[in-house]
Amino acid sequence: MLGYRITDWDDAYENGGNIPGGTRWPAAWVEPAQQMRTALAADGRARLDLAYGAGERNRLDLFLPEGTPRGLVVYVHGGFWLRLDKSFWSHLATGALAHGYAVAVPSYTLCPAIRIGGIVREIAAAIETAAGLVAGELRLIGHSAGGQLVSRMVSQPSPLSAETLARIRHVLSLSGLHDLRPLMHTAMNERLHIDEAEAIAESPALLRPVEGTRLTCWVGAMERAEFLRQNALLANIWTGLGATTTTVVEPNRHHFDIVDGLADPEHPLIRTLLSP
Repeated sequence: MLGYRITDWDDAYENGGNIPGGTRWPAAWVEPAQQMRTALAADGRARLDLAYGAGERNRLDLFLPEGTPRGLVVYVHGGFWLRLDKSFWSHLATGALAHGYAVAVPSYTLCPAIRIGGIVREIAAAIETAAGLVAGELRLIGHSAGGQLVSRMVSQPSPLSAETLARIRHVLSLSGLHDLRPLMHTAMNERLHIDEAEAIAESPALLRPVEGTRLTCWVGAMERAEFLRQNALLANIWTGLGATTTTVVEPNRHHFDIVDGLADPEHPLIRTLLSP
C-alpha cells in the first residue's frame, strides 16, 4: 500500500516552475489578446473598460459577435486572486464570438487589497452589469482562481440576483480551486489572508449548489496533482447534492495551455461550454 501525504504545499500549487517552458506565460498571452481587442475595436465590436463598480479595477471588456448575440459568456481570469487582469485574455473570446455569443471579461481587485469574499461580490457585480447589456442566456467560465469565482456564483447563498441566476445555463470551472482550505498552508496565504471562516464561506466544495445548476469541471491531464484532485472534488460532491455535473481531464494539456480551446470555435472545450 502506498500512502500519499503532501508535505510541500507551495510546490503542490506551483504551476510555472513545474511546466517545461512555463516562464513563457503570462507574457505569451499579451500579444494575441491585444491583437484581438484592436481588431474588434476597429470593427465596432469592442466596448472596453466598462465600469461595474467604484473600484479602480472594477472594469470589464465586452466583445460582441456579428449580429444579435445569442447570449452572453463571462470569462473570469485566474492568478491565485493575486495577479493579472482582463487584458491578457481577449483572444479567448474567439470561440464564443464565432458561435454568436457576446463575451464579457472583467478585471477585479486583487489580494491583499481585498479578501476573496470581496472578489466574489465584485464578480457578481460584473456579471450583473454585463447581463444588463446583453439579453439572453448566460454561460460562465473561469480559470484557476476564476474557477472558484464562477462556481461560487451558483453556490448557496449566491451573490447574484434571482433574475440573473435564472438565466445561467452552464458553469464551467477550468482547472478550478474549489476548496480553499489547502491554500491556507501555502506561503501565498500571507497575502490572501484565507482563514477557516472564509474558507468555509467561499469554497464551492463546502457549499450546496443552487437548484438546477449544471456544472462542468475541466482540467489538463498534465496539471499538478492538486488541480486534478480539486477538479474531481467539486463535481463529485455536487453530484450528490443534485447538480448536473461533468468531469473532463483533457489529454496533453497543462495549467496554462488548457485555456487555448476557448480560442478555437471547433474545440471540445468551447463546444462543451455552449452545448444545450
